[in-house]
Amino acid sequence: MRLPRSVAGWTIAVFGVLALLMGAVGLLWPEALLRMLGFEIPQTRAPGDYTGTFVTASSMASFNMGVYYLLATATEWRAFYRFTVVFRLVTFTVFTIAVLADITPGRFFGVAAWEGLGALATAAGLWWDARRSVGLGTAGGRDAAGPGQSGSIPDESVPNDGGRGAGTSGLGSATDAVH
Repeated sequence: MRLPRSVAGWTIAVFGVLALLMGAVGLLWPEALLRMLGFEIPQTRAPGDYTGTFVTASSMASFNMGVYYLLATATEWRAFYRFTVVFRLVTFTVFTIAVLADITPGRFFGVAAWEGLGALATAAGLWWDARRSVGLGTAGGRDAAGPGQSGSIPDESVPNDGGRGAGTSGLGSATDAVH
């Protein structure tokens, strides 16, 4: 897998790696994940306690989300980056309300903070990348990129795969496919 080609891409890659790792921890060692989140671990679980089911489902979702984020990074899919900013801010809000309403332990606010700070970091990265592109005279968009270029980073060539790439429709990169 290639390294991120933008500041925003790096923020998405970091989140993707951590989501992947935390998902793996939850699948392999659920008690460790619960402890990190501030939940108590009873010696035995009562009948009808589906904590294990919930941790397994959440961990698998986190693992998959990590993969999605890393694929978005590999393709420099900027529309996905923008989408994550909005929904990570929604997640921050929901998790913060859950802590304030005593639905979750106070330590769970760390998850909310991670989501909020991650959203702000990606938003700042998107702003920086756009500013850098405009400052270098590329206008930061697809229209400014020449044939075989993605337009997300100046002078970044993207091989033309003849439309055989996943979701590229022959436009070069997945970034162009969403325009």
